[in-house]
Amino acid sequence: MLDPSSSLSTVVSPDDDVEPRQRFSEVLSNLARQPSPVISIGNVLNVFGGRAFGALMLLFAAPNMLPLPPGMSAVLGAPLLFLTAQLMLGRPTLWMPRFVCERSIPRSFFALLAARLSPILRRAERLLRPRMGLLLHPLSERIVGAACLVLAAILFLPIPFGNIPPAFAISAFALGILERDGLAMLIGWLAAIGSLLILAAISSAIIAGIKAFLDQLWIIMG
Repeated sequence: MLDPSSSLSTVVSPDDDVEPRQRFSEVLSNLARQPSPVISIGNVLNVFGGRAFGALMLLFAAPNMLPLPPGMSAVLGAPLLFLTAQLMLGRPTLWMPRFVCERSIPRSFFALLAARLSPILRRAERLLRPRMGLLLHPLSERIVGAACLVLAAILFLPIPFGNIPPAFAISAFALGILERDGLAMLIGWLAAIGSLLILAAISSAIIAGIKAFLDQLWIIMG
C-alpha cells in the first residue's frame, strides 16, 4: 500500500497487464461512500495501484465534461499536466510528491461527481475489452502522453465549452489504458484531432475579430 504521508509515492507501471478486479466506476463509487470528510490523492493512489496513470487521468479529465464552477477546469487540469508529462517520459512508475498526495477533495463534492459520472462510465465499460494491443505498446503510450499533455494545457484556456473536447479525448485515452482497449485509444486520437481543429478555428476567429476591431479603431481615430 502507498503511504500518502511519505515524500513520494510510486505505483506499478501503466502498461501492467494484470486484469483489474473492479472497474473504474465501481472503485469510484466505493471511494465516494467512504466515511471520511475528504478524499485525498493519496487515497486514490492506494486504491487504484497499478492503474494509477489511467485512473488519475480519468479522474481529473472526466469532470471537465460536466458543468463546473468557474476556475475548476484549471484546478483539475494542473494535476493532469504532472501525470501526462510522466506518461510521455515513459516513467515505469508514477511519482507523486507529498504535497500532491495530501491534496484532497471534499467527499460531498467527490460523491456528486461520482453520481454524475458513474452511469456514463458503466455504459462505456460494458463496451470496453482488451484489443488492438499495438495501440497500447509502451512507445504508443508515450506518444499518447505527449498528446494528453497538450490537451491538458488546452483545459487552462478560458474558452466557453472549449474544455469539453480535450476532456473527452483524455478520458478516452485513460479508459483505453485502464481497460487495455486499443479502440478507446483510437477514439481518443480522433477526439484529440477534433479538439485541436476546434481550438484552431476559435483562435482564428478571435484573431480575425481583434484585427477587425483594430482596423475600425484606426479608421475612427484617423
